[in-house]
Amino acid sequence: MKLRIGYQLDYDFPQPTPVILMLNVHFSRVSDLAQPDHIRIQPSVPVSAYRDGFGNWCTRLLAPQGLMRITADAIISDSGLPESHDRHAGQVPVERLPEESLVFLLASRFCDSDRMLDLAWQLFGHTQPGAPRVQAICDFVHQRITFDYNDASVTRTASDAYREGRGVCRDYAHLAIAFCRAMNIPARYCTCYLGDVGTPPPYPPGDFAASFEAYLEGGWQMFDPRNNVPRIGRVLIARGRDAADVAIATTFGPNTLTGFKVWTDEVVEGAL
Repeated sequence: MKLRIGYQLDYDFPQPTPVILMLNVHFSRVSDLAQPDHIRIQPSVPVSAYRDGFGNWCTRLLAPQGLMRITADAIISDSGLPESHDRHAGQVPVERLPEESLVFLLASRFCDSDRMLDLAWQLFGHTQPGAPRVQAICDFVHQRITFDYNDASVTRTASDAYREGRGVCRDYAHLAIAFCRAMNIPARYCTCYLGDVGTPPPYPPGDFAASFEAYLEGGWQMFDPRNNVPRIGRVLIARGRDAADVAIATTFGPNTLTGFKVWTDEVVEGAL
């Protein structure tokens, strides 16, 4: 199937402000794009781009004073099948992990796994190592946190989310990642497009989604503690240690986000 993906971000800047955007589809999915996801900016300003240390594509610009709209609209092909992972994949001993995965064993700003070691082993030490253990963590987090857009916080850590029992998709991902790392399972944070294909209405407003990948036998596998069911049409944007590494927009000065729209919609046959 094909998906129409995109966003519209409206900002008001009281002064010229440097901005870093991380909004392009991840390079691992670029070959699936039938129509490029070029970033369009109004008013037009010069931009430059680079890859960060995790391979994500980043765009730099200097936003002028006043109103600015940042948008993209693209078409991407997808299998149309629910995502899956190897439910029997084993856990890889730390001494056998590839070097590039080791950074995802360490505590980070929002995934404070060093504070959760004892709790993690109390909760999950009895579970079967590997994919069953990661799924047990997802099941626990899915039940522990109550989802509410009004409970979004840009400073909430994994241990905060555990204690408060509330949050949004990034909090589910941070808590699951922290538990995985405490159990010696490399885990990395992912931002994605994720629509409502295959789910019953009513549908919530479109948004970017947070999930995570765990390194198990066979490689990295995707998990989603927020939804905790296989979903159709997840499109990866960026990966990092936690949300601080993959913010869709990092602004270096005061601003107001005046409008926010995201879409991930199935394209009906013949509608293109």
